[in-house]
Amino acid sequence: MIKGLYTSALGMTTMMRQMDVIADNLANVNTTGFKKDRVATRAFTEELLVRLGDSGDAPFTSVPMGRISQGVFIDDIYTDHTGGGLRKTAAPLDLAISGRGFFCVAPADNESLDTEMYTRDGAFTLSSDGLLLTKEGNPVLGLNGMIRIPPGNITVSNDGSIFSNDEFIDRLRMIDFADTHELRKGENNLFRATVRAEQVGFTGRITSGYLEASNVNSVRELTNMISTQRAFEANQRMITAHDTILNRVSNDLGRK
Repeated sequence: MIKGLYTSALGMTTMMRQMDVIADNLANVNTTGFKKDRVATRAFTEELLVRLGDSGDAPFTSVPMGRISQGVFIDDIYTDHTGGGLRKTAAPLDLAISGRGFFCVAPADNESLDTEMYTRDGAFTLSSDGLLLTKEGNPVLGLNGMIRIPPGNITVSNDGSIFSNDEFIDRLRMIDFADTHELRKGENNLFRATVRAEQVGFTGRITSGYLEASNVNSVRELTNMISTQRAFEANQRMITAHDTILNRVSNDLGRK
């Protein structure tokens, strides 16, 4: 009977964590270049249930009665890196990636550039001195480091080459990874690579005047939220039922 309490409580904990992931996805449904998270659950190994002490030749004959589940737990929370749709803005420094790959940026407080981060959010701006920045103020990296663009008619080609009044300035440093599961989400829609991450060449295409939308499907996430809520409530009812039965048993035994 106590096993049922723990199994139901574990189910509630799992559903609460899954609800947190869904809520974060929904909160970023309009965030440029956002990549949703998914939850992978796994069941504990089922145990064989047997009955002991039945009549037979041996004094403790065991009779299989089936298997009993030990509940589920979260095995992994991973990021879905499928691309989002493109939204036209016509701004020359709004850049979208079609296919795989990431823009490379440096932390705003790290002038040595020894830490590199990655993003799909191409809503870039210029500082007062012409430094190309993300909207959070992180410098965007090119092949020659930070990119400074002089005043003029700015254009960006499909391979990331930046021109001002038809004069070549620099090319965006674009990168991809053999396994995007080795990327970890950070603040401001940025990713950091683990030590196991293997960099590969950029094979995507950059489109100027567009931004990549979030890959969150709000209808699907709301459906998942309802299913998760119902599963949580089912486990909650099971805990209430177990508590009622245990209370009844303790009271009955106390009277005897």
